[in-house]
Amino acid sequence: MKLFKKIAKSLIFPNIIIIILLIPFSLFLLIYSFIYHGSDKIVCYVAYIISAYTLTALCARIPSLMRFIDTVRHKNKYLVMLDSDARLRVNLSLYGSLLLNSGYAVFQLGLGFYHRSVWFYTLSAYYLLLAVMRFLLLRYTRTHSPGENRIAELQRYRFCGIILLVMNSVLSVIVFYITWQNRTFSHHQITTIAIAAYTFTTFTFSIINLVKYRRYNSPVFSATKTINLAQALVSMLTLETTMLTAFGDEADEGFRRLMTGSTGAAVLIVIFGMALVMITKAAKELHLTGDVNNG
Repeated sequence: MKLFKKIAKSLIFPNIIIIILLIPFSLFLLIYSFIYHGSDKIVCYVAYIISAYTLTALCARIPSLMRFIDTVRHKNKYLVMLDSDARLRVNLSLYGSLLLNSGYAVFQLGLGFYHRSVWFYTLSAYYLLLAVMRFLLLRYTRTHSPGENRIAELQRYRFCGIILLVMNSVLSVIVFYITWQNRTFSHHQITTIAIAAYTFTTFTFSIINLVKYRRYNSPVFSATKTINLAQALVSMLTLETTMLTAFGDEADEGFRRLMTGSTGAAVLIVIFGMALVMITKAAKELHLTGDVNNG
């Protein structure tokens, strides 16, 4: 009985090195099974079993992993400095998202050339403009601390809201076009996986940043998290159209049009609301600040 418990414990709570090795291995098997899902069913079954086991073992190890990360975070001087410096964290986040945004814009441009589609050209321009907004915010955060110049932050906050509103207006025309024409885009499995990975990564980090930076009363920080969320929402819409095409058939055209139109409308309304809040909030505070200065 003791031997059985020992074996069960070692299976449920394997060494962290084993989990680290299993994660890329299971990802490789899953990607292989997605690409060649009809040619080798045995590999597919093995991939699903190993992936399920890896996920279960990883979830079981989350408490100990969190304790380990917390210990390292409080002992490493660089991580301590990063944890205590909000501006440094935002700068690193902006640098990373700027590079990721620019790369994804180029990726969408390549899809536009391949498919000869206005949709992908528009998405490329959309992500490129998001990268431009991040660059403008980064120029400010590199030399200023949050709250150091409230008026300058509010002006950038309002400017980002205006750009977001214009971009959303253009995107609404394209969403109406692909819904009305019932346009679909067929991608290679690798491309679909790349879109899914990018979408879930951006959406996860946008939610984390949305919660993390709420305590900072900084318009620039608020603009950063708003841009992240807008990007994640548009990526989710792109992923939905891709997945509906990949796993649907011609009989599902009505359902595909309904889902694309409904999700597209929801995304556009949310982004429009965020842009409107940015513009009105900044304009109101700038107006009040001007009245105070004049008085």
